[in-house]
Amino acid sequence: MDDSEIHARIDALVAEEHRLRDGGQHTDEERARLRAIEEERDQLWDLIRQRDAKRQYGEDPDEARPRPEQQVEGYLQ
Repeated sequence: MDDSEIHARIDALVAEEHRLRDGGQHTDEERARLRAIEEERDQLWDLIRQRDAKRQYGEDPDEARPRPEQQVEGYLQ
């Protein structure tokens, strides 16, 4: 996946998240989907940051790989 594909996927996830959040009351399934969206979005942003860092240090950004959700979600802000 290149940067434009990653950004397109992030945009699609954000749009889906907005649609779900605008719906008012949420079912258990919708809440689970919102959580999955947040996790995938965070992984994709992490992947973009990895790719940028590799570029910055003269490495191949295509070598960057998505990290496990548990690792990405465990980062301190």
